[in-house]
Amino acid sequence: MSTPIVQTRDLVRDFKRLRAVDHLSLTVQPGESVGYIGANGAGKSTTIKMLTGILKPTSGLVRTCGLDPMRRRIDVARRVGVVFGQRSQLWWDLPLRESFVILGAIHRLAPAVARQRTATLVEELEMGAELGTPVRSLSLGQRMRAEIAAALLHSPELLILDEPTIGLDVLSKQRLRQFLIAERRERGTTLLLTTHDMGDIQRLCERVLVVDRGRLAFDGSLGGLAATVGAQRLLVVDLAAPGPQLHGIPGATLVGSESGGLRQRLAFDAGTTTAAAVLAAVSARAEVRDLAIEEPDIEDVVRRIYAASGRG
Repeated sequence: MSTPIVQTRDLVRDFKRLRAVDHLSLTVQPGESVGYIGANGAGKSTTIKMLTGILKPTSGLVRTCGLDPMRRRIDVARRVGVVFGQRSQLWWDLPLRESFVILGAIHRLAPAVARQRTATLVEELEMGAELGTPVRSLSLGQRMRAEIAAALLHSPELLILDEPTIGLDVLSKQRLRQFLIAERRERGTTLLLTTHDMGDIQRLCERVLVVDRGRLAFDGSLGGLAATVGAQRLLVVDLAAPGPQLHGIPGATLVGSESGGLRQRLAFDAGTTTAAAVLAAVSARAEVRDLAIEEPDIEDVVRRIYAASGRG
């Protein structure tokens, strides 16, 4: 069996007044795409910082790419790419292309290799028009694409994304997700994703780890998570004209109606049907003017897990 890309055993991290990570044991195998989710303060970012050698564990074992990240921090940095949604690895006042040149040198890439990899990432992430722009002048969506390109410049084995789509509009999120799916398919990159956006988890991850109060509360598939908590997505439809309430839509349940039926909300289980199927059934009965999809709330998912286990 191959060496896990990520491994922790009885991992503990204490701060002065709290225990952020409490005897956490988990593994991530090469090539997996894993969502690491939980409420604010659950211990997600603290775990990531121990995996990357930023924080020293209070006790327990942590290995990243088979290495001790505190003792082998430089070696780990060469094999891991990290994006923190609120922190930048780019040079704020320099044109974007200069950040890529500097990062290529930091990772000791041959100049020709760095140029080719940069060109590939710039094309795939559609950043050509921004290369001459100072990082401080980029929009949030442009900067996040640049951050992910910077994290992938040295072709790491493991990509860790901490809230990569926070604050992004729908189009920017979609573009990032599509790129990450293609990158993993082509290179076999292992992905560890922490996020509050269930849409990211559903589109990018095959496995989910849920942490609460520093402990692992769930480890399994998306389908298993949905079955455990009964979390549902919501399709919100605005109709062209007031109409009867949309009861009896296959695979969906009407949970609310507003403005005489102009706006209606239907809950559905993503494990058994799709938004497209629900929308098609709605469209067969009424003209749809606009729609939106609301994802389950992460905090509600965690609360339901604990209620199901009798711990919450």
